[in-house]
Amino acid sequence: MAKIYYEKDADLNLLKPKKIAIIGYGIQGRGQGLNLRDSGIEVVVAELKGSKNFDLAVKDGFDPLTAEQAAKAADIIQMLAQDHLQSEIYEKSILPHLTSGKALVFSHGFNIHFGYIRPPKNVDVYMVAPKGPGALVRSQYLEGAGVPCLVAVYQNATGRALELALAHAKAIGGTRAGVIETTFREETETDLFGEQAVLCGGLCELIRAGYETLVKAGYQPEMAYFECQHEVKLIVDAIFAHGISGMHRHISDTAEYGDYTRGKKVIGPASRKAMKKILKDVQSGKFAKEWIQENRKGRPKFNKLRADCDNHEIEKVGERLRSMMPFIKPAGNK
Repeated sequence: MAKIYYEKDADLNLLKPKKIAIIGYGIQGRGQGLNLRDSGIEVVVAELKGSKNFDLAVKDGFDPLTAEQAAKAADIIQMLAQDHLQSEIYEKSILPHLTSGKALVFSHGFNIHFGYIRPPKNVDVYMVAPKGPGALVRSQYLEGAGVPCLVAVYQNATGRALELALAHAKAIGGTRAGVIETTFREETETDLFGEQAVLCGGLCELIRAGYETLVKAGYQPEMAYFECQHEVKLIVDAIFAHGISGMHRHISDTAEYGDYTRGKKVIGPASRKAMKKILKDVQSGKFAKEWIQENRKGRPKFNKLRADCDNHEIEKVGERLRSMMPFIKPAGNK
């Protein structure tokens, strides 16, 4: 069983004398940065001048610096830029100022685990990873609650890296909900696998396949959209609140029986074999290498795939139907 930490297990005073640099004021950077500041921690933000995130940081009361300036000034440097940008930022702007006794912090273990960032041995390296988008991290904090977090220690140069990680998690509200100790390897590999096989890749392809099956069989696109995409939220919300078994008590017996008797026909041996291959590619670093190379080439494959997705018929039908439902609120990024 995983060890779970709560408010009493973390000492916020460990962070009070320190200055934290947030490198990248995106969704997570903003949510965590504001929470840290509201918890009484001195925070500096690094962002590119002229960017929307730079302007947002100014609006939020920060005076954004360059990554180099922030790293030089801070005791704790938190990398919250996108995964494919972190290694270049690190080499050029962070490493020269990563002096003994400082801490390097991540919210995803990608660059450490796959070796794209190799920190010096004389600094702490730890992770604080909220299990929710930055907007939720912020809103839950403001409501007096929190989003569950993961913490992990990669290097413990000072002997207090775990204590610092827990204090950091407390400062963003994580210990209000519970903080689970893990490793950089476990967080990285499970996160990538979950995104690819289930949460994004698996689910989105399942939705499109269901939609296409109904439309090709002669059913109206609007009906296919409602049955295969719109109602996903109803089921996911029930699973989120009650688990899969509990969700079954919130749907019809007909739907429950259909789940038990037909689900494995869709997600059968071939799907499980594909999942194992996806996991192997994650574990070996093959996916990480592919993603880094894709960015270095200017994202030709990514851009084509995004355009193909945007142009799928379900997107056009969905956009029109959602415009009729003003109660639907845009969701935040991961």
